[in-house]
Amino acid sequence: MTTPSSAPTASSDQAMWDRVLTLHARVERHLGQALQRRHGMGLSEYRALEDLSQASDGELRMQELADRVGLGQSSVTRLVGRLDAAGYAYKDLCPDDKRGVYAVITEEGRQQYAAARSTYAEVLGSALDTAGAEPTLARTVRSLRNPV
Repeated sequence: MTTPSSAPTASSDQAMWDRVLTLHARVERHLGQALQRRHGMGLSEYRALEDLSQASDGELRMQELADRVGLGQSSVTRLVGRLDAAGYAYKDLCPDDKRGVYAVITEEGRQQYAAARSTYAEVLGSALDTAGAEPTLARTVRSLRNPV
């Protein structure tokens, strides 16, 4: 039987991971709110445009985009649908494999990404600065900013 005084405590790995998740949630919330407010796009849309703009020929297979953005196949299909409706990207069939579908960034999508990139960088820096001032997260922020 475990008594309250002998209950297992969180391991140092678990405590560290909890701090990382707390930091991640806060930063993501700030980024998402700023991108929505200033550019009318969500964080997933921003990250998809970033990945597409950095890809050779400005295109990625839908599955590769899903993996990069951290979404499932159906979610990335809806995401690209939203980007298409906004004029930022479109779907294209692979000429060699008709089953292969690509997401392709448009010139308007490149412009939208370029406009949002400075907001992302500014808000990321500010959110990390704010979190770094909190005693519970300061060491985690320092570790991320100054890796060994």
